[in-house]
Amino acid sequence: MRVAIPSPLRQLFDYLPPDSYPAHGICPGSRVVVPFGPRQVVAIVLSIEPDTDIPTSKLKTVISVLDNEPLLPNDIIHLCQWAARYYHHSLGETLAQAMPKNLRLGKPASYGAIPFWNCIAELDSELQNQLKRSKKQLAALELISSYPQGISATELHELGFSKSTLKELSKKGLICSRNVEPSALPFTDITNPLKAAHLKLNEEQAFACEAITDGLENYRTYLLEGVTGSGKTEVYLQAISAALSEGKQTLVLVPEIGLTPQTVRRFRDRFNVPVACLHSGLSDGERLQGWLEAARGSAGILISTRSGIFTPMPHLGLIIVDEEHDGSYKQQESLRYNARDLAIYRGRQRQCPVVLGSATPSLESLHNTHQGKYTQLHLKQRAGNARPPVMELLDLRHQVLRDGLSTELLQRMAAHLGRGNQVMVFLNRRGYAPSMICQDCGNIIDCPHCDAHMTIHRYPPHMHCHHCDLQQAIPWQCTSCQSRKLQPVGQGTERTEQVLSQHFADYPVLRIDRDTTRRKQALSDMLEEVQSGKACILLGTQMLAKGHHFPDVTLVAIINADAGLFSADFRGPERTGQLIMQVAGRAGRGDKPGQVIIQTYNPEHPALQLLSMNDYSRFTNNLFIERKQLNLPPEGYLTLIRSESVNQNESEVLLSALRQYAEQSGLQQLDNSLRILGPIPAPMEKRQGRYRWHLLIHGKNRNHLHSLVGRVVSYLESHRLPRQLKWTVDIDPQEMS
Repeated sequence: MRVAIPSPLRQLFDYLPPDSYPAHGICPGSRVVVPFGPRQVVAIVLSIEPDTDIPTSKLKTVISVLDNEPLLPNDIIHLCQWAARYYHHSLGETLAQAMPKNLRLGKPASYGAIPFWNCIAELDSELQNQLKRSKKQLAALELISSYPQGISATELHELGFSKSTLKELSKKGLICSRNVEPSALPFTDITNPLKAAHLKLNEEQAFACEAITDGLENYRTYLLEGVTGSGKTEVYLQAISAALSEGKQTLVLVPEIGLTPQTVRRFRDRFNVPVACLHSGLSDGERLQGWLEAARGSAGILISTRSGIFTPMPHLGLIIVDEEHDGSYKQQESLRYNARDLAIYRGRQRQCPVVLGSATPSLESLHNTHQGKYTQLHLKQRAGNARPPVMELLDLRHQVLRDGLSTELLQRMAAHLGRGNQVMVFLNRRGYAPSMICQDCGNIIDCPHCDAHMTIHRYPPHMHCHHCDLQQAIPWQCTSCQSRKLQPVGQGTERTEQVLSQHFADYPVLRIDRDTTRRKQALSDMLEEVQSGKACILLGTQMLAKGHHFPDVTLVAIINADAGLFSADFRGPERTGQLIMQVAGRAGRGDKPGQVIIQTYNPEHPALQLLSMNDYSRFTNNLFIERKQLNLPPEGYLTLIRSESVNQNESEVLLSALRQYAEQSGLQQLDNSLRILGPIPAPMEKRQGRYRWHLLIHGKNRNHLHSLVGRVVSYLESHRLPRQLKWTVDIDPQEMS
């Protein structure tokens, strides 16, 4: 039998079936345990072959067969084979991406018993009054009481309720749990998939929904471009309803874990069918449960981050990629795939529609609509009575700043808070300050392992490198001149929180960044406080920019809008524009008018001028002109080959030899648009103690580019390299770092 092993080797391996197990009884797509060098590994069977080029005496025997039936169906195997070819990656490691961790470790593909919680007390006004100070417990009890048959602990966890909350309710004798083997009944057995009535669509929404649902039997990609607050999610829900009524499953991809609980809650409030969930915030057992529910057809909807694109779904009939422009759909390690692009391939493979939704579509998706490959659907008006926010550039030149905040901005914030509204302050830099400088000699405290400054954090006090995760105590004196005149430089969210708390002592400041949301339920607790509608200040990084609905936010302040406009990465201006538009879209989503203030030292910058007019279309048209002149994506194609080593010169030497080989291959004579750039140091040359270099291959013809990359990969694999010297191939790179 021929199997794929999760190793970097780009080849398949032949094994003999176990003596006690006939070869014809082993199905392609099932897992087997095989000896591989000194280890035993879990491999995937791809085929049963009558012959092999290897002498039978040299073949090893399969140790055990883990599955009686195929775990990975043919369509997922074909998807993985295509991804492995396109991204020039090992098929074994690609197939491993298609399984949750428990299955990769060889554990049984079964649910196991899981706790189900039932309400055993009547939720009357007296009980509600007793729990009014324990809002989380009351919310959990109200939810559990609405499920007469009980609700699983997994679903409660996904909806933001912790084990401690359930334990407290159980101690009070209000709820009880029992272990239940989840039902594997198909979702199609549910006669009425709809739990709550749909909202009324406006004309634009109705047109978009009809276009999608009319084509459920055929593949087509739709780019749903809707301004923030235009009701894209309602279009998704009604399209999913149409798919469910035809017995079809839906895969919904979301970019961030933080968006998943509120999305799951909204979907479960609307539908009676099981909604499975997959993301890294779940335990290994919970992820296995969600994977099996989707793979066995008991869940009608799967909501997942990027890895969900590989999940088997036997009745898949609709794929939705929300916030399709988001960079988190691109994996930056191992198999460097883009889930959005794989969604397109999978839709074509399954002959089902794919919906890409965004208020700020990527240039690649817009280019495909211009080429006629995608159908573009517009939602230009906000849902309900909400109006677009008024955007204003605030010139910081000649302004007096208080830790990055201008006097005029502070006055505007005070006015909005005084009217009982909420204010959002956006600063995409966490920590107290991005660096610390010696006032005597000018020395800046750097990370010893990276070409980066150490960031100061105050709670708890320490210096932190956000690239290699090194943490150390804040120094008392300069390491260069021993002076004690050390001063924080720049603003981070911690420092801005301190300033805002002092200036607006009567209003709570809710800081939402990676540091404050590490604790489980922390994000949902803060969002719940925001949804209460009380006047407050939301301060945070790009975690605040995506998908959240804050109807009481009337002012959004963008503190440092200039940072991405002069990036070394050619995608920097595009990302900055998307981020500004996404953040601005949080203002004025309810009945109250919204205002956006963008602090900048470059108010005449063409990009900021267009963005301040809420004109994303003209902004992208300008970017298209620049990209076309330089033949950069989407007008051309890129492959980035990275090399890194603890020795400073090894990476450069390897990539120089690689360039020489590529130039001698003759493909550049066949296609004169093929260009090889480099090797050059990475923008951050030293990271985690390793020196990194880049070689960029650029071309107008995708097939010729891949042919050259294929030769380069073969060359690299044919040479025995020092163990500390690593290389990776990144097809269609999204980051040049």
